[in-house]
Amino acid sequence: MRHWKKATGVILSLAMLTAMAPISFAQDNKETSNVNVAGESGNENTSAISRSSSETPIPKIRLSVGKGQSTPNYNAEQKVELTVKIVNEGSCDANNVKISPVIDNASDFPFKIENMNEEKTIEQIKAGESAEATWSFSVRADVETKSYKTPFQITYDDGTNIYETNKYIYVNTTAKKTADTPKADPTPTPDTTQKVSGDAGQAIYDAGGISNSDPIATGGSDKSQSVPRVIVTGFSTNPENVNAGSDFKLTVHVKNTSKTTAVSNLLFDMQAPSAGTDAAAEAPAFLPSSGSSTIYLESIPAGETRDISIDLNARADLVQKPYSIAMSMKYEDGNAAQYEASSSLAIPVKQAARFEFSDIELSPDSIQVGEEANLTCNIYNTGRIKLYNVKIKFTGDGISGKDVFVGNVDSGATGTIDGMLMGESEVPAGSKCKMTMTYEDESGKSFTAEKEFEMEVTPVMDDDDTTMVGAVEEEEKSTPIIPIVVVVIVAAVVIAVLVVRKKKKKQLALEEEDLVDEVDRFTEDE
Repeated sequence: MRHWKKATGVILSLAMLTAMAPISFAQDNKETSNVNVAGESGNENTSAISRSSSETPIPKIRLSVGKGQSTPNYNAEQKVELTVKIVNEGSCDANNVKISPVIDNASDFPFKIENMNEEKTIEQIKAGESAEATWSFSVRADVETKSYKTPFQITYDDGTNIYETNKYIYVNTTAKKTADTPKADPTPTPDTTQKVSGDAGQAIYDAGGISNSDPIATGGSDKSQSVPRVIVTGFSTNPENVNAGSDFKLTVHVKNTSKTTAVSNLLFDMQAPSAGTDAAAEAPAFLPSSGSSTIYLESIPAGETRDISIDLNARADLVQKPYSIAMSMKYEDGNAAQYEASSSLAIPVKQAARFEFSDIELSPDSIQVGEEANLTCNIYNTGRIKLYNVKIKFTGDGISGKDVFVGNVDSGATGTIDGMLMGESEVPAGSKCKMTMTYEDESGKSFTAEKEFEMEVTPVMDDDDTTMVGAVEEEEKSTPIIPIVVVVIVAAVVIAVLVVRKKKKKQLALEEEDLVDEVDRFTEDE
């Protein structure tokens, strides 16, 4: 029986091992299998080259190229150092980052191809951080004066999966000057300098201006035909002055400079470069307050101008200066030839002045006509801009005072107001007087601010009046007590004396009557 039980246990164990074997085998195969999904990706697409499951992984890494960098400008045959900034905007670290230029057609690449492999390797780019890759190039001698779209291929991994993405930057080049070089387009770029009026006159400041690039044919074009050029001729903002932390509407004037060819299916994209403090690094200066940064326009006839508008918000922490907006354009001509171009706008941003007054102190708070009182107060500059030429003026019925010049008050600093006020005429208690502050901003525009205070001015009193008033007050103080007591005592003494005298007189009269009676009796007896 015991041997039978042992045999049964062995058989059951073998059956269980046999059933588990295929499962383990299948799992091992699943973990080691790789599926190649590599292929050409677009500018904003990222593909996984390998993965460990049947589902496409969701990338947690997002790399951008050239963010915050200005477009480089190179001359023909110039030896240059091309530095490309790579920013990891995702939530995961990017490892084994490899970046290399994609050269499908040598004529579309502005540099000489001198090396067989231009790949650069960066060990790691942490989430939220950036790194740079630098190439030493020689600009081709036959480059044209235009913007070259230069694509780059980037591969990286998150520790498990390998990803691939394609990005591009623009490189501006200037052709070699020769006798055969055609003249540049004579169409001038309009000036966008704005005039701002202030209280003390007119102050002029630079609004930043605009710039335009030449269009690039991207598909379906015939080199024999003229290239229609779309440029920015100007812009305006509503309100006119853009304040940090406020919303505004940007209206851009776009012109088709071609005299014969209309353009259609225009797509504009506006992007503000990153700007700001370290705490807000990589944050755009302007963001759409509603909707998208992309604007569509159906068409622009030959030689005509159209307006496009977008609602933006200026970051509150921007310093007072012009900030640029890059605007890319895509459009087609009548033959469905596709073109790309770019422009940039510079929009001046102003910081509103912010300050506070402390409580006004008067010493004394009540004066006579002809006397002076000292007024003190502080100005706290709580804004981000400097207050220039701060001046204080005092106004009010019955008072006068010299203007007080405080000077310049830096951001975060305190200015002191110390003035003397003269009483000119009688002013009742509770009367309102006014302190007016004038100051200027960086452009020289004048502003004012006011603060009220109360002051009393009493009439002048002579010395005789003062003595009389003192005597009357003294008399009034002594009358209620001392005179009454004296009068009562005197009256009591007089009454007592009169009563005593009356009693004595009555007693004497009685004694006289008694004496007469006695005499009369004595006479009768005789």
